[in-house]
Formats: sequence, structure tokens, C-alpha cells
Amino acid sequence: MSEEYEVPVNAEKSVEKKTSFFDDLMDLVESVIFSIFIVTLIFTFLFRIATVDGPSMLDTLHDKDRLIISHLFYEPNQGDIIIINNKNGFIYDEMQENIIKTRGINVDGSEKKIVKRIVAVGGQEINIDFKKGKVYIDGVEISEPYIKEPTFRDEGAFKFPITVPEGYVFVMGDNRDKSKDSRDSQIGLVPVEEIMGKVIFRIYPFKTLGMVD
Repeated sequence: MSEEYEVPVNAEKSVEKKTSFFDDLMDLVESVIFSIFIVTLIFTFLFRIATVDGPSMLDTLHDKDRLIISHLFYEPNQGDIIIINNKNGFIYDEMQENIIKTRGINVDGSEKKIVKRIVAVGGQEINIDFKKGKVYIDGVEISEPYIKEPTFRDEGAFKFPITVPEGYVFVMGDNRDKSKDSRDSQIGLVPVEEIMGKVIFRIYPFKTLGMVD
């Protein structure tokens, strides 16, 4: 004759609680893993994070600002703030006809990521009157309310005016007196393929959190 054992009600409830807790824990782990996967996917294909190094974009951006940049399907536009992967500079030859490659910012030829503002895109003529500190695009003086001071400094990379060739952009920092940019032969004309993305949002410091333009 078989013996029957009665399982205490409290024991059954304890088993149910343990099973429920384990299921909830597994659901939580799955949610966390999925969230990490989505975030990784987003920041791999849609967005990147960059940190400002130096004062060249004052007063728009400050040293150590943390930025989110977007690069998917990006098309350069005048006025955009962008992150550039600088390895070489590109300038016109003495005849102002052909583009020649120069050494980039880093002496050893390694890449240097810099943040600048697009002043002119391919097909536009840019002229800079360094005595007056004014910038002209296609013969028209442009309004630049974002700059810290007028454009008085000439680094000698070009004899203005020049036409920016297709596939390149001309960039400058907002802090014109403290910026190494397209006026310098180590940067010069920036190939579009060297643009890592457009700056769209500042995430640090928190007191300046918000869109960037």
C-alpha cells in the first residue's frame, strides 16, 4: 500500500514565489540585454559621442563639452557644426587649379578629431577680407552672430577668393582668433568623407544640456 504525503500549503506558496521571482528576474535580465543591444545599435549606426578639445569653438562650445553627433545620411550644409577626422590637409597648388595633399595636424600622420563650423560647401565661392574681418560667400557678406570675434587672422593656406570644389567643405572655428581651421594648410579644404557627423546635442555639462546650433 502506497503512502501519501501531504505537501503543506505554505511550502507550495514558497515554491510558487521562488518560481515567480526567478521568472521576473529573467525577464529583467532579458530587458536589460535588449536595451543594451538597442543602445549599441543606435550609437553605432545613428549617433556617436564626441568630446570638445580646446577653445576653438568658443563661445558656442567649450573645452570638455560632451556632444552627440549624427552621421547617418548626413549631407553637409553651410552653418553646420561638424566633427572632422583630420589626417591630411588639402589646399590648391600655386596655380590655384589642382588640389594637393598636405600634412595634417598631428606630426606623426595619425588622425586628429576636430570640431568646426561649415562656412562654405562645394561649388560656393568664399572670400575673406582679413582687414575688415568679414566673410563673403558668392559675393555676399554673411551674418555670423555665433563668432567670438571677426576673422582678422590669415594663416596663408589660400589666396582668396577661392571656389570650394565639389566633395569638399571650408570650415572655421567660432573663436576665429584661436582656431586652426581651413585657413591653415594642415586642414585646408575638408573632404566630405572625412566628416564624422553633425553636432546635434550637448549632453554635458548638464547645465548647458540641449540642442547645438
